[in-house]
Amino acid sequence: MKKVFSVVFAGIMAASLCACGNQTGNATASDVAAKENNGVKEQITLSVWGAQADQALLKELCEKFASEHPENDWQFDYGVVGEADAQARYLEDPAAAADVFSYPDDQMTTLVEADALYEVTRNADEIKSANVPASVEAASYGGTLYGYPMTADNGYLLYYDKSVLSEKDVESLDGILAAANKAGKKVHMDVSNGWYIASFFLGNGCKLTIDENGKQICDFNNEKGLEAAEAIRKFCDDPAFVTGDDSVLQGGIGDDICCGISGPWVSASVKEKLGDNYAAAKLPTFTCGGKQVQMGSFLGCKVLGVNTQSAHPVEAMELAEYLTNEESQARRFEVLGYGPSNVKVAESDEVAADATLKALADQSKYAISQRVNGAYWTPAEAFGAELEGHTGNDLQAMLDQLVEQATAE
Repeated sequence: MKKVFSVVFAGIMAASLCACGNQTGNATASDVAAKENNGVKEQITLSVWGAQADQALLKELCEKFASEHPENDWQFDYGVVGEADAQARYLEDPAAAADVFSYPDDQMTTLVEADALYEVTRNADEIKSANVPASVEAASYGGTLYGYPMTADNGYLLYYDKSVLSEKDVESLDGILAAANKAGKKVHMDVSNGWYIASFFLGNGCKLTIDENGKQICDFNNEKGLEAAEAIRKFCDDPAFVTGDDSVLQGGIGDDICCGISGPWVSASVKEKLGDNYAAAKLPTFTCGGKQVQMGSFLGCKVLGVNTQSAHPVEAMELAEYLTNEESQARRFEVLGYGPSNVKVAESDEVAADATLKALADQSKYAISQRVNGAYWTPAEAFGAELEGHTGNDLQAMLDQLVEQATAE
């Protein structure tokens, strides 16, 4: 009965919001003129949360939004609440939470289940087509868009020393290993980290996600998963392979390590070590089941959401859409260096000039949202550690154990 009521209520709210949008959100020039002539501008006060580093730009963009929407008298209250703290702060007191706030995509499930986020009922199709698919997935729950993609820069890429590896070499893992062995260098990847090892499975078509009932889906033990596992074992057994955390890559690249996989947080240190030999690229293809397969990856995104308790949901949606549109994402990249989710900005000359973000943008085409629960990480780490340790244990049995533990309720 609750489920039926929720569906009906959601439909009523969506229709209501659309109706409100037609009356208020899409004001015509004559509507604006009439308001101004009568001196009856409606005062709209919206509270907006953002991280400390984002505050100056957030105010700039909100003021620009107000100037472009003169039909209302806009007031903005700004709160310093970073993405990592958004969920906890909202749950403390939903009524006191901001009308518009940013959060990381891994908080999406909890926020939706807490009835914290309005479904995006305005321009949803346009928003989806304007942003990279992985960011749209990250801003959705159960196939419904609940947020506005803002960034797409929490992923991983290949860093490499271009004095050792060519652009052609880094297109495939086979090419990388051949060139590394010839030069007596190492290829770094933390295979015992579930975030990275998933690249092989996802690339070969396996699934790792959460369904609409909150159950984890993982099919790494099917035929495609076994092919991927065999490719990982072959990689780990190669003389050029080296594992370890980020400190191993940061300390060794440019010396005994010629390339490695990590995220944008190591970009500065890798650039410092490599200097003019610094280069970055999307993840390579790898030989799997007798064919070349592109490595997949996870992509974490920052998302803007609209509070269901907002007194001005239509206007809050307008603001959220504006703060994440092409122009605002370009400005956010220019000022803060954040990787855009907007397709046009990601493909711009400005982003292309940043090798790290260009590589992330190129890899985002093969990435999925990191919608994974905690049951996956420990068995994935154990599986990778066995391959790194060259135990020779039966791969199918290992995969069966991984999946059993990752999907345990």
